[in-house]
Amino acid sequence: MLGIYGSPRAGGNSDRLLGAVLEGAEQAGAAVERLYLRELDYQGCIACGGCEKSGECVLKDDMAGVYPMLARHCAIVLAMPIFFYGPPAKVKAFMDRAQAPWCARANAKPKEEWGRHLHGCGYILGVGATKGQQLFAPTELMAKYFYDALDMDYGGGLFFRNLDLKDAVLGKPEFLQNARQWGAHLAQTVEQAHSALACACLNCGKK
Repeated sequence: MLGIYGSPRAGGNSDRLLGAVLEGAEQAGAAVERLYLRELDYQGCIACGGCEKSGECVLKDDMAGVYPMLARHCAIVLAMPIFFYGPPAKVKAFMDRAQAPWCARANAKPKEEWGRHLHGCGYILGVGATKGQQLFAPTELMAKYFYDALDMDYGGGLFFRNLDLKDAVLGKPEFLQNARQWGAHLAQTVEQAHSALACACLNCGKK
């Protein structure tokens, strides 16, 4: 499981909640890796079309080391605060850079198989300060197509409202416990899915 920290603020609410998710996943037996977007130097997609045939991004930045990480995990949890009903700028740029793996998938898979996702499942964890009914809806839609580009299903999200100040979640221990339980549940789901995929590969003779 790959946990992606999308907040520009270190140690904030989404950081703490994702930490709890990964803690629960580790306690349930999952192998966990962490990625902090704020520590990376990369830019958004420049729509140059350079990846259309090769499936590889032409930009030379820290995303070059991230693509293999995205490909080797069968579960990804992307956590972020919500800014103006959407993801922070660096998260949106990160999502846009999935154009290269989308091109690689499109080049490799027949169109009739595009609806089948073979590389696992992706999730999001969202934190917002307001009570808006549609607070997380735009980000969920973006996440669905981001994970589709990675050949992954979108498995849903865990969302928290009324968290604004940096340490607000420390006053909500039930939120942290909920996150740990969700992480344990995801670990079990991933194990079951991985076992099913392994069985399918054995049955069809693939490795």
